[in-house]
Amino acid sequence: MKIALAQLNFTVGDIKANTEKIISAIGDAKNAGADLVVFAEFATSGTPAYGLLTKTTFLTLCEEAIERIADKCRGIAAIVGTPYLTAEGPISAAAYIDANGNIEYIGKRYVTARREMGYIVGSSIGSQTIHIKDKVLKVVIGDDLSRMNDLDEEIDAIISVNARRYGKGIMSRRFDKISRLAFAEGRMLMLINQVGGSGDIVYDGTSGILDRDGHLVMLLKSFEEDMQIFDTEAENRPFEVPFTTYNDRTRLIYEAACLGLRDYFHKNGYKKACVGLSGGIDSAVVACLAVGALGKENVRVLLMPSPFTPNESVEIAKQLAVNLGVEYSVLPIIEAYNAMVGTLKPVIGGTEFDATEENIQTRIRTTMLMALQNKTGYMLLNSSNKSENALGWCTLYGDTAGTFSPTGDLYKGEIYDLARYINTRFNDVIPDAIIDKEPSSELRPNQKDSDHLPHYEVIDAILFRMIEKQQHREEIINAGFDANVVEKIHKMVMENEKKRYQFPPVLRLSPCAFGHEWLMPLVNHYCD
Repeated sequence: MKIALAQLNFTVGDIKANTEKIISAIGDAKNAGADLVVFAEFATSGTPAYGLLTKTTFLTLCEEAIERIADKCRGIAAIVGTPYLTAEGPISAAAYIDANGNIEYIGKRYVTARREMGYIVGSSIGSQTIHIKDKVLKVVIGDDLSRMNDLDEEIDAIISVNARRYGKGIMSRRFDKISRLAFAEGRMLMLINQVGGSGDIVYDGTSGILDRDGHLVMLLKSFEEDMQIFDTEAENRPFEVPFTTYNDRTRLIYEAACLGLRDYFHKNGYKKACVGLSGGIDSAVVACLAVGALGKENVRVLLMPSPFTPNESVEIAKQLAVNLGVEYSVLPIIEAYNAMVGTLKPVIGGTEFDATEENIQTRIRTTMLMALQNKTGYMLLNSSNKSENALGWCTLYGDTAGTFSPTGDLYKGEIYDLARYINTRFNDVIPDAIIDKEPSSELRPNQKDSDHLPHYEVIDAILFRMIEKQQHREEIINAGFDANVVEKIHKMVMENEKKRYQFPPVLRLSPCAFGHEWLMPLVNHYCD
């Protein structure tokens, strides 16, 4: 028996285009001699569809799409993920279409993803068994895979229809989990996953097949569309999961960020991006990601030195723009800053220089970048990172602004890792002076972040334990961190939820992203 895994990039709500992709892939699989072709969860609708899943017209269009797909399934069977309206409510389903075009819907029983809760319900009837040729296959949708009971002896293989998002480290854990499951059940396991950027989520694809011993025997591409044919009767040699090293993790982050950024732009109809280039590491990496995702011809940068910007920062920012081959303009904000401070003199005159004057500089820069966006269509990319977002080390309506943030879920140390990876891959495009430079917002003379904060290596280690590991302060202190530092960081994190509520969309690249897995009350007096 030959089974095709069709890993395609779908667009939420574009049911017509998604259906055309599915039909085209069915034709390719049929021409390749496949007996069955399998598509990911929510293939007809795209995902996450959120409130669209509550619209009867949307669900009706998806059902009509399945009927149209069934008309093309003469001589080949298909399994297609789709939302489906039942008497219980909308569910995530897999439409099993046999080689004669007959349709049977198989539902997902357990709804565990927050992006689906409240929009779909669990089906009272979960995984089902289908028969194709001489094979008996168990079709399981989503997280039902981890809740399977003992399988009937007659089952030859499990087909897992999924939409599992990318997150740092998630891919390795995913394959560890399904490898153990395949071995424990003694069954071949086939995983088909979504691929592509969808708003603030990236689906990595990386569909695959494991043998009865839990070893990989086929693996589709990560972050790309792919379709491969698996012959159950052929000799399929096992191999190891090819993304287990630290260097692999940084490469995957780069590819995920580029795909998420590219699809966010293209699926929204945006073509061009602008970045405020400061000579610092964050904006340098974002500019590189923009070029990697959209092409240098679609990226423009502004260099906006203030009275406190060292000339070296301007020069290394220029060098980066030249290395990337992007259009750049140097627009000093000194006159605008002096005019703003002068206008405010009746209000702030006679007071000490503080965050007020610092934030004015940042907001002037954002005003200029937004003017470029409004006038020319170059959509503003945010250059934040997770460390600064966590601490509130950022200016509301200043460096928190933007159409999209491709790096806002990456810690400062990961930004440096990404910069080094980009230089390894693209011939040292980022000047060493940017990577070697001590972090500074350059909003006052000789300012350094370390004047007010611990070094980012310490901050990141504490934040990772606090956010991803959800450890209490006492646990972190017992792990060897200075108690005063831990208390300071915890206080900053808890006091700045109000800022995080006002961030632009942040691409989710970690297992615990702000606003999703980490969400605190906007008003909160809890201090334990």
